[in-house]
Amino acid sequence: MVRVIGEVPGVEVGQEFRTRRDAHGAGVHRPLQAGICGTKRGGAESIVVSGGYKDDQDHGDVIVYTGHGGQDASNNQVSDQSLDDPGNAALVTSYLEGQLVRVLRGAHRGSQFAPRSGYRYDGLYRVASYGSTMGVDGHRIWQFRLEADRETGVPEPPTQDVQPTLDAVSDPPLGAATPARVRTDVQRIVRNGAVVRRVKTWHGGACQLCGLTVVLPGGVYSEGAHIQALGSPYNGPDITDNVLCLCPTCHVMFDGGAIVLTDDLDIVKHGEVVGALRTHPQHRIDLARVRNHRERWGG
Repeated sequence: MVRVIGEVPGVEVGQEFRTRRDAHGAGVHRPLQAGICGTKRGGAESIVVSGGYKDDQDHGDVIVYTGHGGQDASNNQVSDQSLDDPGNAALVTSYLEGQLVRVLRGAHRGSQFAPRSGYRYDGLYRVASYGSTMGVDGHRIWQFRLEADRETGVPEPPTQDVQPTLDAVSDPPLGAATPARVRTDVQRIVRNGAVVRRVKTWHGGACQLCGLTVVLPGGVYSEGAHIQALGSPYNGPDITDNVLCLCPTCHVMFDGGAIVLTDDLDIVKHGEVVGALRTHPQHRIDLARVRNHRERWGG
């Protein structure tokens, strides 16, 4: 069966399956037993949320998912979990690469969002964060926070059209312990993850601007930055010669125009040349994209 990251053609969100084998046959979740489908190299394709771990939390559009390993036949945690486990490593890669993961929910009593019977495909979720903690059975577990990609949580709009000035505010805003969420329809550019992964691989995850390699438990984190921005009005292509491998700080500065490149691929930061772009023999940079980015910021 072909490995698929993201949506499976012909399968709709909310589609139900009588058994795991039916979900396997549809390509939604290929393993017949394992709850995580994926590899460290390729990332996680899908997970099953079916109440198999005591520390799981299912809030609908947010899932706190306990990683794999350390359980006995009665679902008791009897040993610590590790990021070396292939399933856990796959979810880490999904976080590092920003890949979306299919979620299949199975019937169980521990979640009001579970189907009454069988299994249901509930769409794509993003691995927003991960970390370890001591589980209820007294062993260290790894947990992954997954957030539904089809819903965006935003603050409720203000009740007044005119906002007070800072001088008029005597007390700091109270905020909200549980921020309100509203459903929105969002149109976004569909990016080719393979393009960004190729560029990151060429550079080993090291930032091409500052040289920093961000090493996290489970892997190296870096970001793919498009030189000529995607979408209107810039309409840059999603190809390797339009992508840089950057650390988060340099990505923000590059996207915001604080850093630009010359045609000689010198790095100009706040108007001063501070170094040269780190390159790789296989990574061609299209100078037309570089000029487009520089001209966008008045260079």
